[in-house]
Amino acid sequence: MLIRDATPDDAAAIAAIYNDAVRTTTAILMEGEVGAENRVQWMAARQALGYPVLVAEAETEAGGAVIGYAAFGDWRPFDGFRGTVENSVYVAPEARGRGVAQALLAALIPRARACGKHVIVAAITSENAASLRLHEKLGFVETARMPQVGQKFGRWLDLVFLQLRLDTRTAP
Repeated sequence: MLIRDATPDDAAAIAAIYNDAVRTTTAILMEGEVGAENRVQWMAARQALGYPVLVAEAETEAGGAVIGYAAFGDWRPFDGFRGTVENSVYVAPEARGRGVAQALLAALIPRARACGKHVIVAAITSENAASLRLHEKLGFVETARMPQVGQKFGRWLDLVFLQLRLDTRTAP
């Protein structure tokens, strides 16, 4: 498996992974699917801020296939939160449980440090035990649990916030 920066050529594969999560999981609390052009624009917006979009590529007989992606973006759009980003990590269904998400998140964390960020946040539905375990394994700690703030598939969902402090600065 190769972890690398995404390019516009990866947009269709990223959209397919995103859309599977929209259709089949509570990892994304959205109901609408997106196309490759949407993901090109999404990548460009992240990259314009100096933020990475990473992909995991598996070697196949036909060449490399994108099997997961990870990124971060501003946590909140206010100046006072500029030291904090929120991460996203998604893996294609056929590649889940093979360490892809861990490799992506482990590669994403130092990129947040390199951008001068102080904290990286994860917002995960409480039923997503695999993502909660992954983040905890990489040093994230739970800081909040918000009951029934989300909804999907006709039910209320609890949201768990975890965070990882990226440096030891005592002041911005």
